[in-house]
Amino acid sequence: MALASAVLFGASAPLAKVLLGSIAPQMLAGLLYLGAGTGLTIVYLGRAAFGVPVAEASLRRVDLPWLAAVVILGGCLAPLLLMMGLQRTSASSGSLLLNLEGLATMAIAWVIFKENVDSKVLLGALAILTGAVILAWDGQSITIDAGGALIAGACLAWGLDNNFTRKLSAADPVVTTIIKGLVAGTVNMGLALAIGSALPPLSVIGAAALVGFFGVGVSLILFVLALRHLGTARTGAY
Repeated sequence: MALASAVLFGASAPLAKVLLGSIAPQMLAGLLYLGAGTGLTIVYLGRAAFGVPVAEASLRRVDLPWLAAVVILGGCLAPLLLMMGLQRTSASSGSLLLNLEGLATMAIAWVIFKENVDSKVLLGALAILTGAVILAWDGQSITIDAGGALIAGACLAWGLDNNFTRKLSAADPVVTTIIKGLVAGTVNMGLALAIGSALPPLSVIGAAALVGFFGVGVSLILFVLALRHLGTARTGAY
């Protein structure tokens, strides 16, 4: 589940880079998350209509602060930083730099939340850090351009988001992802419209929604399910 989540999430970066040719970054961030929230709402309603049994816990009042944090950090801030970063760097480098999310997730789980991290996870973290350094090497020195810095900021925000999501992993991941997608998508899309961004053609909206459904929605559900079995650090490592 963790590997499948990684494949879907990693694939969304170059696909989003293609879409950025015809849509503003904040508008795209909003459409991706609205696509995730809307698509999973259809799944949720279909699940209820056909009587599919689901043994999932409901959200509790104590979960609400964590839910608010993941919506703000992982739903609003991180995707906006990623879209702005992708606009300033190549799709391949952007997708590879997203590996820093795993490093941030592991570091926060280890340092702040005191999660047990063994030598294999630390070796994986070192490999990710080495890869990021190689990407930043221009032949003479380590150079991080504005695009890379923005993507690194997105990875930090998602690293916090992943650790906070661990607090919600007992609840139905479809419900939490619907809330995250619809709220964050509406906020970013609303802000984009407020600053004068135009709605793209329907074909672009549909493509963005499809990328968001799989690259954000399905990926996040798989990530949450993996959290239950592996913990935050190991899921981030995978």
